[in-house]
Amino acid sequence: RLLITVPLPAVVFSGIVILGLLSSIISAIIAALLLVEFINVLRLHRQAEINLTIIACFAIGFGAALTPLGEPLSTITVSKLSGAPHYATFFYLMKLLGLYIVVAVVLLGVVGIFLVRPSPEDVEEPLSGEAEEGGIGGVFMRAFKVYVFVMALIFLGAGFKPLIDMYLVNISSIVLFWANTVSAILDNATLTAAEIGPALSEDQIKSALLGLLISGGMLIPGNIPNIIAAHSLHIKSTEWARLGVPLGFALMLITMVLLIFRLV
Repeated sequence: RLLITVPLPAVVFSGIVILGLLSSIISAIIAALLLVEFINVLRLHRQAEINLTIIACFAIGFGAALTPLGEPLSTITVSKLSGAPHYATFFYLMKLLGLYIVVAVVLLGVVGIFLVRPSPEDVEEPLSGEAEEGGIGGVFMRAFKVYVFVMALIFLGAGFKPLIDMYLVNISSIVLFWANTVSAILDNATLTAAEIGPALSEDQIKSALLGLLISGGMLIPGNIPNIIAAHSLHIKSTEWARLGVPLGFALMLITMVLLIFRLV
């Protein structure tokens, strides 16, 4: 009924951008659950829904980094940089990466317009979303587990401080940026806990975080929204990688140019 009154491109663009930016307030977990419901309402063909899910998860991963409420990566970053010399506060990441993230989320919305559309070759059944186990209680339980996970990573990160002070401070920003492509297979919050520290310069922090945020969307294990959406919608790893990897590398190349010319 929604698609009868509103064109599909407008629905797709709005859904991606709203969920992406809203995730900084409602958290990436809630945004991912809303995405699953959004997919169920649209009822497109399978490949179109897979593309929408992947692009929206990239947007959610970006948007959630704007505040510590959004995802573990931002919570850990602000916690570890709260002291000298960065004195990170609630809006630290919004000031550091806000413009880039907002533009990236809008760009992903535009990409969604072109990649999420009915195709004569796509005759497979739509994705079948599952309700969150335990209803609202299940959502709060998942959020509590993430909170415990974040606390554990903060303590873990403290153990990496000597390593950061000795080695990472001497690595260039661009090398840190590309090294974090391993976030595609490792949760980016874990890598944030291991890498980010007050000894790093602002350029190093920015490059490392951007590498983590982008590569975190490439494969299912890279970020919490990916895991939730892929599990609920029964998306296979190969199906995710078919779009996630090339889209992620395209974003990496564009961002590298922006970093080299200090445009971000």
